[in-house]
Amino acid sequence: MAAFVDQVEIEVKAGDGGDGIVAFRREKYVPAGGPWGGNGGRGGSVIFVADAGLQTLLDFQFQHVIKSDPGRKGGPNNSTGA
Repeated sequence: MAAFVDQVEIEVKAGDGGDGIVAFRREKYVPAGGPWGGNGGRGGSVIFVADAGLQTLLDFQFQHVIKSDPGRKGGPNNSTGA
């Protein structure tokens, strides 16, 4: 007989945003080029989708934390992280 679990407690965390990068524009004829680093990427989202065919929450009983991936860091030349 399979175990039946109908109530679980989980922690849901969206991904942290990526770090920006400190970079400065350097060109031969631009003495004070200014900032040239990109912003960090957005963190991932968590989306719940109901499944009418799911009969138990047993899979979530021991997986208490559900989190998405973090954003990637920014790059030089004003490149934004993914």
